[in-house]
Amino acid sequence: MKFRFGVEGDLTAPSGDRLTVGDPRVVDFLAKLARKLLAPAVARRFPELGSLGYFLRPAELRRAVAAMRRDDALVFPRGNVFHLPPANVDTIFVYSWALSALAGNHNVVRISSRSAGAAEVILEALNETEADPVIGRTQKMVTYGYDDTITAALSRWCDLRVIWGGDTAVDTIRRQPLRPSARDLTFPDRTSWAVLSVPGWHAADPAARRAAVVGFANDAYWFDQAACSSPRSVFLIGDGDTAAVRAEFLDLLLDVVDRRGWTVDAAMAVEKRVTAYGLAATGAATALDFPDNRVTAVTLAGPGAAPRRWIGAGAFPFAEAGSLLDLVPAMNRQDQTVSHFAFAEAELRAFATELGGRGVDRIVPFGSALTFGAIWDGYDLPSEFTRLTTLQP
Repeated sequence: MKFRFGVEGDLTAPSGDRLTVGDPRVVDFLAKLARKLLAPAVARRFPELGSLGYFLRPAELRRAVAAMRRDDALVFPRGNVFHLPPANVDTIFVYSWALSALAGNHNVVRISSRSAGAAEVILEALNETEADPVIGRTQKMVTYGYDDTITAALSRWCDLRVIWGGDTAVDTIRRQPLRPSARDLTFPDRTSWAVLSVPGWHAADPAARRAAVVGFANDAYWFDQAACSSPRSVFLIGDGDTAAVRAEFLDLLLDVVDRRGWTVDAAMAVEKRVTAYGLAATGAATALDFPDNRVTAVTLAGPGAAPRRWIGAGAFPFAEAGSLLDLVPAMNRQDQTVSHFAFAEAELRAFATELGGRGVDRIVPFGSALTFGAIWDGYDLPSEFTRLTTLQP
């Protein structure tokens, strides 16, 4: 079975290609794909593929299918789903597509021609994974340039259009009309933050501090800090010697970056400096620190000055606040993930309660910001990819 680039023929599948929620043929294919992605040679080269493979393990698939079941309704596939994932996060298209396929949908996924690295490895694994012929007939990976004709045709075909990318990309795709019964599921520009408890850092032992920084580095550097859930700014929360905490944090971060062999392109390093100087010129930043080509540390005037745009890989503005609740006025609907270290659950719950759904969809520990979940950006994806029929005898 081959996943071919290009849309071939009529996308309306014959009745014999009907899939069901949790279809065993889909489960079998995804489980085989997981084994390929979890192969040590692959996981060592692309650690993010190890996380993806874990997500596709049989036990995880069973949990995902169980989440789609309902006691009060019959659950069916939504129908035809058209996915437009971003080019800057190589793995996101698999998470979106896999959940939709697991729900029994027929899927077309547009793969950006700019995708490379891990995306190429995934496509090779897809092509090499043995599957029931129905998988090849109902699941299509395609690539094409900026062609409104193709996008329009696929938009008319689908029952659900899943758009990942910046606000401009979402607006551009939305110009192509859907059938009246279809709808969009959009994942536009988002910003994410890291919060670190100053008293909690002091109370943590050296091993716990280092483990936290390793997790933070994974969150920030795996996708050059361009993933929507990668932390953009770091908020130091609480009383204590914040300068010492920040200095130790950055020292540990540089050591982790060294050990991992991560690098930052020289042009990006220059761009980061230009952007950082721009923050200083506008008064948003009060001090700049360039300890290494791979790390840019910026002292912000306050939490409200935290930039929401992407500065570049390894750019970390820092701000201080007395408590998590002091951050609430600075949060809005663009904010997605808050990754945390050394807070009590009661503090995190109070923070989420005070936000009241007005901002922040995920609150997770350092190292889990990039871990994809069935609930993403506030959407319950198993529910979004299915359709319910109520029955009263």
